[in-house]
Amino acid sequence: MQLPREVIVGSQTLNLVADICKRLGFSKSAFVITGPITYHIAGKRVIDLLDDAGIVIEYSVLESPNSESIAKVEKKVKKTRSEVILGVGGGTKIDVAKLISSRIRIPFVSIPTAASHDGIASPVTSLNGLNKSTNPQIYSKMAQSPMVIIADTDIISEAPHRFMASGCGDVIAKLTAVQDWKLASLQNKEYYGEYASSLALMSVKHIMENSNLIETDKKEGIRVLLEALMSCGVSMSIAGSSRPCSGSEHLFSHALNLIAPKPAMHGEQCGVGTILMTQLQGHDWHQIRRTLKTVGAPTSASELEIEKEHIIQALVQAQSIRTDRYTILEKKRLNHKSAERIARTTKVIE
Repeated sequence: MQLPREVIVGSQTLNLVADICKRLGFSKSAFVITGPITYHIAGKRVIDLLDDAGIVIEYSVLESPNSESIAKVEKKVKKTRSEVILGVGGGTKIDVAKLISSRIRIPFVSIPTAASHDGIASPVTSLNGLNKSTNPQIYSKMAQSPMVIIADTDIISEAPHRFMASGCGDVIAKLTAVQDWKLASLQNKEYYGEYASSLALMSVKHIMENSNLIETDKKEGIRVLLEALMSCGVSMSIAGSSRPCSGSEHLFSHALNLIAPKPAMHGEQCGVGTILMTQLQGHDWHQIRRTLKTVGAPTSASELEIEKEHIIQALVQAQSIRTDRYTILEKKRLNHKSAERIARTTKVIE
């Protein structure tokens, strides 16, 4: 069971990066992975702070990570014999840092520039387009938890509100994910962890109870959201899988990524998926919809800017994304007609 050793959240916390690395024993060398946009937001500053502290720095700026580019970065990290990898970005670059650090067995530090999903704190990587031999789009696996998370609220609060709303959608998705996990335990005798589930559900409650704050006070809302996202990451570490945080709603989102020409953000799609799956599970989807609306997240196909037919197709095809994961979709087996009925009932499509 791997858990983050330190979580630093607050204003100007990025300035502590060199002190934190040195205190943890990473005083000689470090490797920074960031993107072309996040390099200017925080990546360059991290590089400069570490360099000023006498730590030898190598870095890579990844645009659109794929198998080849990730392999090149991994080779470079091995060659430099860096003591630690720092992932600076909104999610994808952190996942790349997580994946490479896990492969070569060195620690990594998560430095998010946005709070759009729980990947910033989880041991799970979810990267598109890497595993071409089995599925050309979806690649998700357990890697390792970050040793440290440094979340500078000044930087994260500068991201568009859409990123924050997406993060809320990803947290709310835990509601249906936990129900799917319980169902899998009943139907297939799959291991079910009560504590991990409770932690995931507590994160949902935290967002629902503070949804008005998230909408009206950005800095305090960011803090609430980060707490929830980090708790979700810990719940996956405790469970040893993504089960408490990823269920039928995530399968729906993955299906949309395959079907829709221009998918929405991950958390946005998972939030809409949660509305749909809550109805399918026989629970109150109205509350989910209200909360998403309050935090400014999409609740319909039109707000996702995705065609109605793609929503219906994704509902039908979602279970085929991961046949190893038993969810309500496996039990209900939707066809085009029943999928359309659910989408219309929940006002996801008009």
